[in-house]
Amino acid sequence: MAFSLLAAVLLLSAGTAQAAMYRWVDGNGRVHYSDTPPTTYQRSGGAEMSKQGVVIKRTQSEAERRAEVERQAEQARIQEEQNRQAQVDRALMATYTTEAEIDLARDRALEHHKLAIKGAEIRGTAVNATLVDLKQRIANIEKAGRPVGAGLTDQLEQANREHQDLKRVIQNNQEAMEKVRAKYAADKARFRQLSGNPQ
Repeated sequence: MAFSLLAAVLLLSAGTAQAAMYRWVDGNGRVHYSDTPPTTYQRSGGAEMSKQGVVIKRTQSEAERRAEVERQAEQARIQEEQNRQAQVDRALMATYTTEAEIDLARDRALEHHKLAIKGAEIRGTAVNATLVDLKQRIANIEKAGRPVGAGLTDQLEQANREHQDLKRVIQNNQEAMEKVRAKYAADKARFRQLSGNPQ
């Protein structure tokens, strides 16, 4: 009996010595200590400590967990961008051996757009002449007091539409040429960096 009582006392004292306490900060910034965690422990976070004050386990707050998720996501984004850039760099160095080759590739890419613009300009000259002729004919008919036929009106509308279409073709190709120049200029600058020959 005495042995059982002694064993129970020893077990109880050992359990008390090993029991943990909790430290957390409430919404007002006050620090709390307790033998049991608060109901908001998973949300507010805190530290589980031994009776000697040694931190056994730390639980992050919701804000800390969100910040950690965002940090990891940003690291993953940066790593993905670095991987993508490394892939682009490998392709760049495998494609060109000199800056002159980059210039030749740029000029080839520009040629298609130059031809499209030239063709639109030539066709535009013919369309403009047609517009002038149609407008003059319509003006003469109206001056003579006669009704303008539907066919003539349709021709004028069609010529105007083609004129606008040709203007868009020219503008779109001019914008495309600017993008081509910018792209190859960036390629050349990066090629210089990678080849160790910055200028």
